[in-house]
Amino acid sequence: MISIGIIGGSGYTAGELIRILMFHPNAKLDFVYSTTNAGKPLSFAHHDLLGDIEMNFTDTVNPNVDVVFLCLGHGKSISFLEKNQFSDQTKIIDLGNDFRLTKDKNFNGKSFVYGLPELNKTDIKSAQYIANPGCFATAIQLALLPLASQGLLNDDVHINATTGSTGAGVTPSETTHFSWRNNNMSHYKAFNHQHLGEINQSVNQLQAAYKNELIFVPNRGDFSRGIFATLYTTIEESLEDVVAKYKAFYKDQPFVTVTTTDINMKQVVQTNKCIISLMKKGNRILITSVIDNLTKGASGQAIQNMNLMFGLEETTGLHLKPSGF
Repeated sequence: MISIGIIGGSGYTAGELIRILMFHPNAKLDFVYSTTNAGKPLSFAHHDLLGDIEMNFTDTVNPNVDVVFLCLGHGKSISFLEKNQFSDQTKIIDLGNDFRLTKDKNFNGKSFVYGLPELNKTDIKSAQYIANPGCFATAIQLALLPLASQGLLNDDVHINATTGSTGAGVTPSETTHFSWRNNNMSHYKAFNHQHLGEINQSVNQLQAAYKNELIFVPNRGDFSRGIFATLYTTIEESLEDVVAKYKAFYKDQPFVTVTTTDINMKQVVQTNKCIISLMKKGNRILITSVIDNLTKGASGQAIQNMNLMFGLEETTGLHLKPSGF
C-alpha cells in the first residue's frame, strides 16, 4: 500500500483528495495536516465525510510517507518545504503554482516535473517531484495541444472560460459569498491570469515557433464546481482532418474524449474526465473543453500522477460517476 500524507487538509482540494483516496485500492491515508484544525475529526471541515472515515487532523508530519500532497495555496509550498523535511524516498505532488514554470522547477536539490499526463507522461513515470497543473490551465492546454503538436497554431487564440466558486478556495471572500455569486456573473484577471504562463510554456514545448497571443478572459460562474472553456482561432484544415488529429493525439489518454457533438459541463463534474468538442465555420475553429476544476483540474489529476509515479494503471481509483443532471 502507498502511504500518503496531505498538507493543508482543510481546503477543497484536500477534501477531494480524501474522498477519492478512501476508495483507492492501493492507497492508505497516513495523516492529514492542518494547524488550524489539529485534533478535530476530518468531518469537522469536510462535513460529507461524517461516518465514512475515522481520522483526526494533525499538526505533526510523518516525514517517511511514500507520497505527500501539498494543498497549501499558491506561493506557500516553498516556505513549507523550507521548514519541513521529508525522506529522500518520499515523492511530493504540489497542487499549488510554486514549481509549474521551468524557471521555478528546481528547489533545494529537487526538480519538479510539470504534471500534465497527456503531455509529460513518460517524465512523470520516473519523477519524484510533480508540479500539478492549474485548473484553467488543464482545460485550455488539453484544448490546444493537439494543434500545437502539428504546428497548426498560427494566429491568436481567443479564450473564454468560466469556473465554479470552489476554484477560489474555501475561505469566503466578497466574490465567493453566496449572496454575491448567486444569480451573478463576472470576469476577473482578464488578459493576465496567472495560468497563462504554464499554458504558453506547454504550447511552446510542442510548437516552439508559436509567438502569437493567447487572449484569455476568465469568468466566475454561478455554480460550485466545473470549468466550461471555449476557444477559437483560425485554421485551414478541414474539420474532419482536425478531429482525426485530436483523436490520434489522445488515443492513449483514458481521460480525454473528443467529439463533434454539443457538450455540457455536467458530463464531467465529479469525474477526472475532459471532453473536447470541435466545430468549424469557414476558417475559424471553435474548441470547447469541459472539466471539473477539483478533479481533473486538481485532486483527480494529482492522483492520476501518483498512479503513474508508482507504476499503477493511471485510472486506478478514478472511475468516478458524473453528476449527470
